[in-house]
Amino acid sequence: MSSRADAIKTVPLTPDLYDYVLAQAEPRTPVQERLIARTQALGGPARMRIPHEQGVLLTLLARLTGARSIVEVGTFTGYSTLALAQGLAPGGRVLACDVSTEWTAIAEEAWKEAGLRDRIDLRIAPALDTIRALPTEPLIDLVFLDADKPGYRAYWDELVPRVRPGGLLLADNVLYGGEAARTDAEGNGLAIREFNAHVRADDRVESVLLPIADGLTIARRR
Repeated sequence: MSSRADAIKTVPLTPDLYDYVLAQAEPRTPVQERLIARTQALGGPARMRIPHEQGVLLTLLARLTGARSIVEVGTFTGYSTLALAQGLAPGGRVLACDVSTEWTAIAEEAWKEAGLRDRIDLRIAPALDTIRALPTEPLIDLVFLDADKPGYRAYWDELVPRVRPGGLLLADNVLYGGEAARTDAEGNGLAIREFNAHVRADDRVESVLLPIADGLTIARRR
C-alpha cells in the first residue's frame, strides 16, 4: 500500500538547493575536478558520469563495509571507480568491468594521478564473461552496477551468490528519468522496471530504492 503522505517528504531539488546539497559533501579533489572537465568535453556521453555527491556516498559505503573486494560493472571515465577505490580497506581491489578502451583511457589517467591505479583491476571485456570467471564463493564485499540497462538482471543474478552475507549491491539509474514508474515503459525504461521488480522479489537480499540522482538501489545480502 502506497502512502502519499510519505511522498511529500521528498524535497524537489532546485538549482540552489542542489548547490546546498553539494556543499554538504566532501569537496571535489583537484583530480576529480580535472576528470569532470575531461568527461564534460565528451559532450553527450558525459551524462553517464555519476554526480559528485553519489561518488561521496560510494566512498562512504565502501568504508562502512570495510570493503576489500569490489566489483564495478560499467566504468566509463572512472569517476565512480575512483570513489570506490578511495573507500577500500588496505590491500583491497576494485575489479572494473567495461568494454571501451577510449573512455577507460581517460579513467586510467585520473587513477594514476590520484595514486590509486594499483588498487584497480580494469578488465576490457563483456562484463558477464568477467563475472562468470570469478570464484563462485561469496567473497565480494560490494557491487556497483552502472552499465547497459537490459543487462542488469543477468549481472545481478551472477553477482548476488558471489557477495558475502552483509555485503552490498548497488544499482544506479533505477528510476531511469522517471520511466521506470510508467506501466507503458519501453526500451531501457522497461528493462529497469523489470529489474526493479526482480530485486524486490529476491529474498536473498533486503533492499531500498533511494531518489539519489537517477535513482540508486542499495541491497544488503542476507
